[in-house]
This record gives sequence, C-alpha cells and structure tokens, in this order.
Amino acid sequence: MPCEMIMLQLGQCGNQIGFEFWKKLCKEHGISPEGILQEHATEGIDRKDVFFYQADDEHYIPRSVLLDLEPRVINTIMNSEYRKLYNPENVYTAKDGGGAGNNWASGFSQGENLHEEVFDIIDREADGSDSLEGFVLAHSIAGGTGSGMGSYVLEKLADRFPKKLVQTYSVFPNQDSSSDGHGGIGVSDVVVQPYNSLLTLKRLTQAADCVVVLDNTALNRIATDRLHIQNPSLAQINELVSTIMSVSTTTLRYPSYMNNDLIGLIAPLIPTPRLHFLMTGYTPLTTDQDHANVRKTTVLDVMRRLLQPKNMMVSTGTDRHRVHKDCYISILNIIQGEVDPTQVHKSLQRIRERKLANFIPWGPASIQVALSRKSPYVSTSHRVSGLMLANHTSISSLFERALRDYDKLRKREAFIDQFKKEAMFSDNLDEFDDSREVVQQLVDEYHAARKENYLSWGMNQ
Repeated sequence: MPCEMIMLQLGQCGNQIGFEFWKKLCKEHGISPEGILQEHATEGIDRKDVFFYQADDEHYIPRSVLLDLEPRVINTIMNSEYRKLYNPENVYTAKDGGGAGNNWASGFSQGENLHEEVFDIIDREADGSDSLEGFVLAHSIAGGTGSGMGSYVLEKLADRFPKKLVQTYSVFPNQDSSSDGHGGIGVSDVVVQPYNSLLTLKRLTQAADCVVVLDNTALNRIATDRLHIQNPSLAQINELVSTIMSVSTTTLRYPSYMNNDLIGLIAPLIPTPRLHFLMTGYTPLTTDQDHANVRKTTVLDVMRRLLQPKNMMVSTGTDRHRVHKDCYISILNIIQGEVDPTQVHKSLQRIRERKLANFIPWGPASIQVALSRKSPYVSTSHRVSGLMLANHTSISSLFERALRDYDKLRKREAFIDQFKKEAMFSDNLDEFDDSREVVQQLVDEYHAARKENYLSWGMNQ
C-alpha cells in the first residue's frame, strides 16, 4: 500500500531546496533528469510511487507542485536539465510576476486571490493518488511568498484535507547577530523578517502536524566549522538540506517492516499536538570533493556523534551547560548502511549507561532506531551514516528569539505601513497580537515540558 506524499514548494527558498531534493531522489532511484528509469535501475526494491507517478510513456513525474509569485527561481528550474521531469501543469507563477516583496501580508492576500488556481493543481494531484498520506511543504519563514502564501496554503490544507498529515521543512532565517546580546536584529536582507517569522510561526503551530526546523544560522555554522568551507554558497547549504530531506524519507521509499509510512515516523516523536517542532542532526558530513577524511564508522560512533550539539542543524543550546533545564522529548535515529541489529542494542545500552542524552521526566523516553537501506545506485564513502530527528525542549529558544526580534520592531512601530496596505491589517493589528500570543503559548508549553508536572499542566490549559 503506497502512502503517497505530495510536495509543495513555495517561494524562492522552497523551490531551491525542493529542486535539490528532487535531484537527489532521482539519483537515489536511478531516474534520469528526463524522468526515464535508467538501465541499471530496473530491478529495484524501492518504492518510487511514494514521491513519483508514471506517465503513459512510463517516464516518472514527481508529485510536486511549484508555486511562486515571481518567476526567477522557477525559470531557472525550467531551464535546467531537469525541465522535462516536472509536470508543467503543476508549475504556477503569478501572472504579473511582481512577487510578494518580502512582505507576509502581501504573500497571504495574493494566496487568497490565487486560491482557485493553486488548489485546482493540489486537488488534481490529490485525486491522482491511490492512498494519499499527506503533504510536504518546503518554504522559508522570513520572506514573503514562502511565509505569507505558505501560511495561507497551510490553513487551507488543514481545512480541505483534515485527515491528511502536513509536514513542513521550514527554513528559519540567519540570526547570528541577535544572539550576541547587543540587541541587534538577526542578519537578514529582509527588514520585516521578525514580523514575517512570527505570523508564519502561528500557522506552523496551528496547522502543521510536524515541522522540521532548518536553521540557516546552524547550517552556515556547520558548513564553515565542520566542512571547512569559507563562505558557504546557497548551493552548498541546500545540499545539506536536501540530504536531511532525502534521508528523513528513506524509510518511506525503501520500506522495511517498520516505519514505512509517515505517521509511523512522526507518531513516536510527537507526544502532544503542539510540541511538533523537530530538529535534525546528520553524520558523517562530507562534501562531494572531500574523500580525504573518510573515517571508520560504527553504529555507536554514529549514534554518539548524533547527540553532539555541533552536529545539530539548529542553533540552540543543547549543550551540557544548560543541561539541567533542557531535555529531549523523543529521538528517532535513522541509520543507513550495513548494520547488524545487535550493534544497535549495544550502542543504545552504552548511551544509556553514560547518560549521553537527557530525557523528559514525565514519560517513557528512549532513542528509537529505524534501520534503513541505502540506495544501491549512489556510492558513499562511509559504511554507516545516520540522521537524528529529535524533539528537544531547547528549540523554544528559536521562538523566544523570534519574539524578541518582533518586540523590538513592534515597539518602534517600524515598517508597519507595508502591512497596513493589505486588507487583513487595514483596520487593526489584531493578527500580530494574536500571533504573538500563540507563539508565546508555544514557548510556555516547551518550558512546561521540561518539568515533571507537564501532563497535569496540559490538562489545566
């Protein structure tokens, strides 16, 4: 029973990471850039139909919807060698092509205006799948289209397909300077980014089932510190992101007897509905050119490294110094490669003995392990590699940072005129206050989850 996923790529960032993701999927399944299955890949044991479907002439088409309010990124994709891969009916750019001007309100109201066209495409894709499991949304929360139109699409998906899962890969903006205490707002080329982020976070809290947080600050740090790239380019960062996206879906595409649908992956990670923001870690990290420092990898090595803060792709304090406060709610490790299950048990025992991970006091806490096959068509230099999806209470520091940045701008009423131009904000700014309240409640809930009385706290809310 295939559990199909439909991918929605919104805005510049969403389309760029989506494009990298599809490139990777094509390599892993032995599909050429034109969508033709290559000679060596005909005997596969993989399930291609989770993310692809076949056209009448047998070539594979991604279940992907590309949406943007300005044509630049989508034109780049449509002029690349992968142009024949996508279904051209699933590519939608706004007619005037003006974009959302990095303004959430503009993206949201344009989403409302284009509702018919966009949902025609999404409905057609949904009707074309046998047993649709859910939607994957790729976007950033700081810009205009990914955040504003993304928020609109999220709300409407929850209305239209209440039983389907909605998982998002949300890119959080680079905030290097806002954490150094000087009171500056994060490094971003978007001045209204704190507003955009907060308004989008409200929707991610209320309308998504699972949010995989991709933090630009941490991704840049990993590229410079761990991969020793001086000035990481967008392509290199997106390469990291697409690795996370493809590995987190391997168990769906190379099914074994467990974790072969999305609900099985995220159910053990998310104990209560609102604590659904996941951070990721991946090891061993290598760049394409980098075959010099290949290490011997064992399951214990991989699992131990996944718990190190420097491999986390979210820049929060999972470090030992704050350890008495923050804790893991749940961990899922997806281990790929040649693994003997007895090694996994031994590794888990060692991690438990050494107390390498701090867990919540109010529920059963353990590291779950999903073993997954690697693609036979992609050669890797390492025997074992692992991805960690973790639900950790320290992720609330990202939201606190978003609230701080928002408060600084809001206190000065800075740049609010751009928002007042749209109908949603023309009479009052209630939407801002409401979003702030939702995000504040989310932060409070993560704080409560560190304590033993969390379950009774939840009952009283």
